[in-house]
Amino acid sequence: MDSSLNWQTIKIWLESELIAIGSFTLNTYQIVSAIGVFLVAGIISRLLSRGLKRVAVMRKNIPESQAYAMTRLLSYTIYVLATFLALSILGLTFDKFALVAGALSVGIGFGLQNIVSNFISGIIILFERSLRVGDFVELENGLLGEVREFRIRSTLIRTLGNEDILVPNSEFISKQVNNWTLDDDYKRVSVNFGVAYGTDPRLVIDAVSTAAASHPDTVKDKDKLPGVLFSGFGDSSLDFKLVVWIRGDLVKKPGLVTSNLLLLVHDVLKEEHIEVPFPQRDIHIRSGLHPVDPASDSTLSKQSQELDSTAEPSTSKNGEKAVGLKP
Repeated sequence: MDSSLNWQTIKIWLESELIAIGSFTLNTYQIVSAIGVFLVAGIISRLLSRGLKRVAVMRKNIPESQAYAMTRLLSYTIYVLATFLALSILGLTFDKFALVAGALSVGIGFGLQNIVSNFISGIIILFERSLRVGDFVELENGLLGEVREFRIRSTLIRTLGNEDILVPNSEFISKQVNNWTLDDDYKRVSVNFGVAYGTDPRLVIDAVSTAAASHPDTVKDKDKLPGVLFSGFGDSSLDFKLVVWIRGDLVKKPGLVTSNLLLLVHDVLKEEHIEVPFPQRDIHIRSGLHPVDPASDSTLSKQSQELDSTAEPSTSKNGEKAVGLKP
């Protein structure tokens, strides 16, 4: 008897109207059902995402970034379908939904424009695959980092300093982005150095090139062998440039690679007894001024006195007197 009363009470509570606007009514049962639809959609999305990731792991021919993009698109699709189903449960038919869409368009125009723009940009990135999880990118402001996660509004970038930064998705569409690992994971790195004048440039090129070719960080492919270029004549040194190719995880560590290459150049120059010059300046000091010839000095004084004696005053147009020379 008590259980039937409790169920009758729950039924009355669920069927109680919360909102009544004209012919449109909304009760507790509809709201609970709509919330349940989103909960079920979330569970289905997680299960399908896990299953798709397992398939990608079992089939090694599916890249991890591609599997991630597929799971994201699948989740978005499930939530969109759940949204339409929840709206239909709430009693919003297509004609009513058109009114809601019109109201939303006004809201988007005023306050939700950036959110919608970032959401659409995220979908474009996933379909276009211009960015993938694990890519190493350089933003227009010089920020370097690895793509860690795509979200509805933003993309998570982890910098070299292990800092997590959220970048709006629209930034990757409207601005320039340098993706270091888009098509492959190769990257060329160059290091500048100089040696003292008088050093044989060919000796420097052979020694540094041989050492760079045997370094574990450099690529040994035929078309990507390390090389040394004679770049010019500096103020105090002969200037060279070491050019090597790297790949894999080293692409994401440019500072470490540069440091290792500088150490390599230092060790080679030290082993070959090649001098690394310091900046030099040549200073010329005069012992004194040239003495003045007394005869020429007296001649100049005499000519000056004669010039003064030949000058006489003249009257200008405004009545003032001016000194002029006799013709």
